[in-house]
Amino acid sequence: MAAPGEEEDVMARYRSPLVSRYASAEMGYNFSERKKFGTWRRLWLYLAQAEKSLGLPITDEQIQEMEANLDNIDFKMAAEEEKKLRHDVMAHVHTFAHCCPKAAAIIHLGATSCYVGDNTDLIVLRDGLNLLLPKLARVISRLADFAEKYADMPTLGFTHYQPAQLTTVGKRCCLWIQDLCMDLQSLERARDDLRFRGVKGTTGTQASFLQLFEGDHSKVEELDRLVTAKAGFKRAYMVTGQTYSRKVDIGVLSVLASLGASIHKICTDIRLLANLKEIEEPFEKDQIGSSAMPYKRNPMRSERCCSLARHLMTLVMDPLQTASVQWFERTLDDSANRRVCLAEAFLTADIILSTLQNISEGLVVYPKVIERRIRQELPFMATENIIMAMVKAGGNRQDCHEKIRVLSQQAAAVVKQEGGDNDFIARVRADPYFSPIHKQLESLLDPSSFTGRAPQQVAKFLKEEVRPALIPYQSKMGGKIDLAL
Repeated sequence: MAAPGEEEDVMARYRSPLVSRYASAEMGYNFSERKKFGTWRRLWLYLAQAEKSLGLPITDEQIQEMEANLDNIDFKMAAEEEKKLRHDVMAHVHTFAHCCPKAAAIIHLGATSCYVGDNTDLIVLRDGLNLLLPKLARVISRLADFAEKYADMPTLGFTHYQPAQLTTVGKRCCLWIQDLCMDLQSLERARDDLRFRGVKGTTGTQASFLQLFEGDHSKVEELDRLVTAKAGFKRAYMVTGQTYSRKVDIGVLSVLASLGASIHKICTDIRLLANLKEIEEPFEKDQIGSSAMPYKRNPMRSERCCSLARHLMTLVMDPLQTASVQWFERTLDDSANRRVCLAEAFLTADIILSTLQNISEGLVVYPKVIERRIRQELPFMATENIIMAMVKAGGNRQDCHEKIRVLSQQAAAVVKQEGGDNDFIARVRADPYFSPIHKQLESLLDPSSFTGRAPQQVAKFLKEEVRPALIPYQSKMGGKIDLAL
């Protein structure tokens, strides 16, 4: 830190690119020092208010003094106190007491450090999920619009990244949407399953509060309930050690890691489609794709999503290992780790959702390229239709099969060995054997006849599953995202 009175050169110190380069201001604030320590003060206020209502000798004047100073935080004093005391919570108790001299004696009354630390973490996790959910819903909404627009457009399907039966551009997009809808449900469930740690004391037994209320168990239970309600939670964990179970962190980061996997898959598909020149992410008028190759249009947004999604997926390992080594009622080797992994998981998820929204709002489709690729592969896929048509016209299936086998292999040799176009249909047209169906070839090669129920699946899926899932977020669907970087 800079010495008192000196201005710090922020450019001379490492700053996490998650905050300095990418994440939204809202998510950055959610994990900020101001949000954290401001929440600590509110938790101390909730505790004092509840204790007063249950009969402890706390005055209105003390409560009013605390309320008046919730955001009056002297961060410099707090830093000096922490340096001296080597304890962050007590440093802020002293700092709060300094501006609340009348309330000083009752701040943090009966509580342990985890009362503010863990309860604040749970509030931040809840608020973080509430920030991510509408962002995810917006991405799903934009992709749903895209899927609806291109529900009928045939495109070559791939399995094993090898040409397979046709699908449609919209149906492929629905594969992405379905994964994201699963993530939406998982994030909602993770948020709704969160409980408050509440007022539990040093080892979770509430012994200090039982002493404050002279053995009145009902008042201790009511204290826990009141503070939980003031913090905006419906329930508190009934059993804790000094901390809430670190398995809670596993649950939250697991759903974020799963979201990362979904987005990595989607953006990998977009990158592959960009290589095929079928679909591209937005590319700005003055954007430079390469410093050396001016013609390039690199899918840099999708690449960013993949890059950050890999980081997000690895972060779940931290809470897994932390939960496994929490001895008895708790150990402090969770603290430094959680300061990093919880914030980074939410910041990273926030970034990739914003980036994917930007991508989904500007996807560019190149129908002629898609049609050309279909023309290259469809003749081989149409062989079964040709055989059936010949049989209906009186031909022998086995003879027809042999004819098609020979012609298709000749056409494949032209493509693979000579680099030419697929001329299989031209060979069929030139062979008198197939004259009975020459007039049917155009209809037999209509790409839309090879997409099965894809358009109907898109319509049904969007109507019955996707749009209803987005209803709770309708008021937050507006606004496009323009990325600064």
